[in-house]
Amino acid sequence: MSDRDAKRAALPAWLARIPLLALIPLLVALTGCSHKEEPWRLTNVTGHLPDLDFSLTADNGKQVTGENFKGDAALVYFGYTHCPDVCPETMARLMQVMSKLGPDAQKVRILFITVDPARDTPQSLHDYVDAFDAQHTVGLTGSDAQIETLARHYRVAYQMEKRDPHGEYEVTHSSAVYVFDAEGHARLLATSNDSPDVIAADLRRIIDAPV
Repeated sequence: MSDRDAKRAALPAWLARIPLLALIPLLVALTGCSHKEEPWRLTNVTGHLPDLDFSLTADNGKQVTGENFKGDAALVYFGYTHCPDVCPETMARLMQVMSKLGPDAQKVRILFITVDPARDTPQSLHDYVDAFDAQHTVGLTGSDAQIETLARHYRVAYQMEKRDPHGEYEVTHSSAVYVFDAEGHARLLATSNDSPDVIAADLRRIIDAPV
């Protein structure tokens, strides 16, 4: 048997009977049927950050872990209640995202993790998140060590600035929003440059993805 005959023999019987030139349109058609996943508009961090894993105190005073929030997608933001600008702006933007999701908003939780545990008690966090969206948002705090460890895991930078004459201070911190799927896997990163429409569109894909 020649090399050419051997190669044809290795093909399925129905395919071996079709002349090579006649296969070209078929191969083109099959290529067109292959699925190409639509790229994310947010930054894809899948596989680069840890799963949703923590043990903190919720704004209702109860101890919670990342496991408590599995089953829903989660938007995780590190901020603090005395933040004068970035935090309220980010929370307002997330409220727009939730509004755009419509009924799908019931499948999303917003986790507001403080980077100022000295001042952000469970009660102050409760009052803060309640002013935005008490139904979907949970404020979380912990010890300095717990917050530092968690921030390091997700590459969040923060630093307490110098106190003013009244003893008040600001905390400089990262402003990204982390998107986790219902299984607790870190999937996407949203920045201040990402509009509510973009965040909502990618978040809906996370929600609709088969588990």
